[in-house]
Amino acid sequence: MSETAPKSPTALRRIFAPVRSLFVGDASAGILLILVAAAAMLAANSAFSSEYKELFYGKLPWTPIEKLKDLHYWINDGLMAIFFFVVGLEVKREVVCGQLADPAARRLPMLAAAAGMLVPAAVFMVLSGGGEYTNGWAIPAATDIAFAMGVLGLLGSRVPASLRLFLLTVAIVDDIGAVIVIAVFYTTPGDTFMYWLLASIVVFGLMMALNRAKVSVFWPYILLAIVLWYCVLNSGVHATIAGVVAALTIPLKRSDGNSMLEKLEHGLAPWSAYLIVPVFGFANAGVSIKGMGPEALLDALPLAVAAGLVVGKQLGIFTIVFIADKTGFAPRPANASWAEIWGISILCGIGFTMSIFIGGLAFPNNPNFVEEAKIGILTGSAISAVLGYVVLRLTTKHSAEDCDDQGTQPSGA
Repeated sequence: MSETAPKSPTALRRIFAPVRSLFVGDASAGILLILVAAAAMLAANSAFSSEYKELFYGKLPWTPIEKLKDLHYWINDGLMAIFFFVVGLEVKREVVCGQLADPAARRLPMLAAAAGMLVPAAVFMVLSGGGEYTNGWAIPAATDIAFAMGVLGLLGSRVPASLRLFLLTVAIVDDIGAVIVIAVFYTTPGDTFMYWLLASIVVFGLMMALNRAKVSVFWPYILLAIVLWYCVLNSGVHATIAGVVAALTIPLKRSDGNSMLEKLEHGLAPWSAYLIVPVFGFANAGVSIKGMGPEALLDALPLAVAAGLVVGKQLGIFTIVFIADKTGFAPRPANASWAEIWGISILCGIGFTMSIFIGGLAFPNNPNFVEEAKIGILTGSAISAVLGYVVLRLTTKHSAEDCDDQGTQPSGA
């Protein structure tokens, strides 16, 4: 009696390769975010919608910090400070010894990031009509690294490494811009603002002193970072800014030559990408659309946000890259066609994490506006993801060797 021969491990790997490819490399964090956003939308529009809302917005029976009165505050003001800490570590590494260390190399991403923030903001202001929506101008100005790189990862080796590097560096500079925007435009000083701000400066000074003294153990920095976060939380500046500021004090090298900063970044980055950001996404992406029709997307606020992401991002980034290349100020990414650069510019319209975060800061006393902004963010990000993928899928014709020869990409946030 004959037996069916078992499939070889190689054959099994071939069968499951298409599924596995969604959850490895660049794509994994982005795919996880897509699934989390979908789960949040399902929860907010299911029979468990009230439980979903109560979980994150219900007042906690006890909290050690009075300002953090519900789980949503703990996530957005507390947990996200770690995300911003990781962003700060990456920014410092890139500026000191990475892709942004060379002034010539950072010209194009800095120009692209600036145009990719200003043009979406202008589109938002024109379509929203300003007025009561004015404070939301920065919502479509941010790019989500994980989400954008996740979509790019689905294209595999078809995209040249120079374009992947360009997207990463633009997103990193974009993060710097978003942090500055939050600190400058979304700060609400209270009566005790100056006292807590002075305390924050003192703590930051102590952390810099540790750096100058070449202290090479982690715990003093971590302890003072927590104190800094608490001071900033009470100062009126958004607490997550403490994460970026604290990261700037972490030494790049220790006396033994090893990098404290890179060790800390590599240790925290997976927690940020696969726990903190998904938790934030699940807590913030759930928007109830019960009773809403397609016409809701044409309301001024969601339309302005979506158009800012879809139209403003690609228009600003592609135009400035074209001008910089034609004038000789900064050449376009090597081995990349204009169609491919257009596709990358579209992917920069994926806002998600930072856009949702800024939306909550823009309208702290108007939850209806926050929900409308989220509809625009989710719609604009989805359109940018699909459109960018299609454009790149149809225009990229590079071999794996061409892509690999372009260089090695830095690790993303």
